[in-house]
Amino acid sequence: MSETSRVLHPAFRSKIMSAEQAAALIQPGDKVGMSGFTGSGHPKAVPVELAKRISAAHARGEAFRIDVLTGASTAPELDTALAEVDGMEMRLPYQSDPVCRKKINEGSMHYSDIHLSHVAQHARFGFYGKMTVAVIEVTAILEDGSLVPSTAIGNNNAWLELADKVILEVNSYQSMSLQGMHDIYDDAALMPPHRKAIPLLRSDDRIGSPFMRVDPAKVVAVVETNTSDRNTEFTPPDAESEKIAAHLLDFYSHEVKAGRLPKNLLPLQSGVGNIANAVLAGLNKGPFENLSAYTEVLQDGMLDMIVSGKLVSASSTAISLSKKALEYFENNIETLRSKILLRPQEISNHPEVIRRLGVLSMNGMIEADMYGNVNSTHIMGTRIMNGIGGSGDFTRNAYISAFMTPSTAKGGAISCIVPMVSHVDHTEHDVHVIVTEQGLADLRGLSPKQRATTIIDKCAHPTYRDMLRDYYQRALRDAPGKHTPHILPEALSWHTRFEETGDMRTKA
Repeated sequence: MSETSRVLHPAFRSKIMSAEQAAALIQPGDKVGMSGFTGSGHPKAVPVELAKRISAAHARGEAFRIDVLTGASTAPELDTALAEVDGMEMRLPYQSDPVCRKKINEGSMHYSDIHLSHVAQHARFGFYGKMTVAVIEVTAILEDGSLVPSTAIGNNNAWLELADKVILEVNSYQSMSLQGMHDIYDDAALMPPHRKAIPLLRSDDRIGSPFMRVDPAKVVAVVETNTSDRNTEFTPPDAESEKIAAHLLDFYSHEVKAGRLPKNLLPLQSGVGNIANAVLAGLNKGPFENLSAYTEVLQDGMLDMIVSGKLVSASSTAISLSKKALEYFENNIETLRSKILLRPQEISNHPEVIRRLGVLSMNGMIEADMYGNVNSTHIMGTRIMNGIGGSGDFTRNAYISAFMTPSTAKGGAISCIVPMVSHVDHTEHDVHVIVTEQGLADLRGLSPKQRATTIIDKCAHPTYRDMLRDYYQRALRDAPGKHTPHILPEALSWHTRFEETGDMRTKA
């Protein structure tokens, strides 16, 4: 223990050891709950040492794999390290790691892609079996044993509750000014039918404790680290992203004029990525004031809005920033901390709260079909990209749910508006708005046939618009059912053509 140790409780100090020693406490077949959400707050040292241990075991011809449960995606020190040594039997609930993706798609790793709001409660219900170990990053352990959370909460409080053994990584790189920015609500752990209403009426309401707790007797190791989170770099908004943002902002302005939205809108939820950041940049320049956010990740665009004063409060479960934005956050945390609140993801993504607050959800997608079904996870129907994350939690319960994408991909070889999506994550029943650089389709109150003509006219790229109209007209004529007309042998032919030729376009 160093003189500047943040492990202040005697019972925890006595358990300080190296990451290598802590990793030796994890055994083959263990079900391990790890901290981390979108590159923030993940354990930095123990997974690396565990990967070394697994690799050595495999070199000796010994079987050694574990199940890994997290909050969402993590970072190379966790996902890449364990995937490269074939150390994961099962991974859930969300990943964005290229090595994990390769393993999953080649069939050598199991992956359960589930709604982020479901993870903690399903674990408590026993749906995943007994959790053996939890490996959790914290900022500090205080004199009374309270745990100061890190830059992400995710499912940490659930893992601390459920695991037989707990390993804590105390990361002194994380600012002590994070103390007080968290809101840990424990009543979500109550089992049906004894659950209580979650008393959140505003996105910035505090309903819990700023600290996490764990039984000291369960803690088998404390590891001291000093390492930054993974930085998520974003590219500047391009012309397509700016057009998408402009369409969506025009729509919100129209909704305000129509009296369906207040002048300061409703709490915002934004997915992660360059298009989402472009929308947030547009909001930062736009006419709306005194905005709030109730989301799962606070990224660069929202931080910029807080700095400008456009966004007065933001509730999330994690902070995931670029290197430049993270430096600004760390240097100005004392002024920013009163406007940011971090919650467990079972609260940040809870359907009850999302619906009560009337959240405006904005998420990216891979493709949409002409009837409004959305695929946000699979390339050509079979290859996982990342996962559904929290987009389903918000889409199904939002006041207005919007999905955004450029109209084409791969230099025009792929249309992102297709006759039938190759995989369905969000059904036509939940999707209110689809936006591409071509325009915005408001699908509320429309029948399937009305949605089809609207999406084709407003969102499809001109290269594919006539192809879509041709398919739709023939389906309308020949399909046995006229409610949602399809030519089933042809509905996925665009995807088949791409797989065979590398291009969805028909050749003249």
